[in-house]
Amino acid sequence: MLGAMRMIPPALVLTIFVLCTITAHATPNSGDDIDRLLADRGLLTKIGNASQNVSQRASELVVNAMGFLGVPYKWGGTDADTGFDCSGFVVSVYQQSIGLLLPRKAEQQAAATQKIDQTDLQPGDLVFFNTMRRAFSHVGIYVGNGKFIHAPRAGAEVRVESMVGNYWQHRFDGARRVMASAAEPVQAMPVAASFGDTASIR
Repeated sequence: MLGAMRMIPPALVLTIFVLCTITAHATPNSGDDIDRLLADRGLLTKIGNASQNVSQRASELVVNAMGFLGVPYKWGGTDADTGFDCSGFVVSVYQQSIGLLLPRKAEQQAAATQKIDQTDLQPGDLVFFNTMRRAFSHVGIYVGNGKFIHAPRAGAEVRVESMVGNYWQHRFDGARRVMASAAEPVQAMPVAASFGDTASIR
């Protein structure tokens, strides 16, 4: 499959990722007593390791998604060799990056994931849009800095766009976070054959 993909040099993928992602997050300044207590119990190390693990997985997922830039849109597509539709792109990225298989249709993905506020978006979260006068008719993956990556429509290719542009801002339908309980291990559930997206959004 990789041979057929329009592969982007790793250095360019990382450059795009850095430009699109907010990599530094301010943390509240905790009191010395609280820090000392947490350190004494080994909790700071555990919390730090857990946060680093989540951050690394999100970074890997976004970098992998960027590797599909330029792959053509194909209604019902779930493979880089032949093309993606929007929800097929999300399914493929999550499956290949972290081994989780999401539901096939965009509206099913919205129903199976945790609703979050737009202000809480982190790289790797899902963003949904109403593009066909029905809720959750389009989905993409948030990459940071107000941008998302998606398979937009027939005749187009996987690309990064800003959520604050007029078209997407007026059609934004909500943000969701993928929890472990929202998806199944890849081996446990085959990809559904049903197609989840329309052939054109604009």
